[in-house]
Amino acid sequence: MKKLLLIFILTGLINAGYAQAGRDTIKLADPTIFYENHVYYLYGTGNPDGFGVYTSDDMQHWKLHDKPALLKGSSYGRQGFWAPQVFKHHSSYYMAYTADEHIAIASSDSPLGPFVQHIHHPVSEPGKQIDPFIFRDTDGKFYLYHVRLGRGNRIYVARLKDDLSDIDSTTLTECIHAEQGWENTASSDWPVSEGPTVTKIGGLYYLFYSANDFRNIDYAVGYATATSPYGPWTKYTGNPILSRKNTGQNGSGHGDVFATANGAWYYVFHTHSSSSIVGKRKTAVVKLSISGKNPAVISVISGTFRYLETGP
Repeated sequence: MKKLLLIFILTGLINAGYAQAGRDTIKLADPTIFYENHVYYLYGTGNPDGFGVYTSDDMQHWKLHDKPALLKGSSYGRQGFWAPQVFKHHSSYYMAYTADEHIAIASSDSPLGPFVQHIHHPVSEPGKQIDPFIFRDTDGKFYLYHVRLGRGNRIYVARLKDDLSDIDSTTLTECIHAEQGWENTASSDWPVSEGPTVTKIGGLYYLFYSANDFRNIDYAVGYATATSPYGPWTKYTGNPILSRKNTGQNGSGHGDVFATANGAWYYVFHTHSSSSIVGKRKTAVVKLSISGKNPAVISVISGTFRYLETGP
């Protein structure tokens, strides 16, 4: 009995010391990571008035900056600040994001922000649009992948104008929608495919996406390939590649693919808060394996799942 009591005391002291050290799990949904000059910048959904930014030089220890990267009033939107993505073009940084269930693009001279619009406006196409991801092709052309709300959440693409101010609506093309069993385990009348991320390996385009409602424990990630940024897209037969079956956590999905300083590939995403509670969703990462070619087979490396944490 004394031995058991001692174990409890020691466990409590260890946990207390851990808490005092400031190691807390980051709680951002729809996360994305931008890397430049030996620094990783993490953004995501979690602030009702915009987007904060965390930084790390090793992907192990993260710091939340005092000032937000984008604050309501400095750019388009009043509420529903969701799913940001940051990229660099020439000497400026851009953030594509959702607000008021529309998509906007703000700019800054630093990845820390502040990201602003001199004229507050969304992408001009009508209808509700969320989850932007801007992909720059090897020929320098930019494409906006995003979700449109109609007969479910469906992923579309359109060319961006050269000044990144808006899309060329004549190029708007549907990419994929949820139609396979794993993509709609609840048999919902509103099937969901969302959270697009696109990369190019060799001559092929890889579109990563999440399926099912984010509140569903079966929220998961798959990918599709194409020889053109417009498609047609062929879904990988081994989908989903990321789900609660290989993370052990409900609601695993909606993230971003990125490469580290040494060229390793990772996927950052969110999970439910616990086995019984959805929010606040927690931010996690897994390492990816890329094998073969035309197309490459992409999979999650077993044992690499971990949550991102703040602190020393």
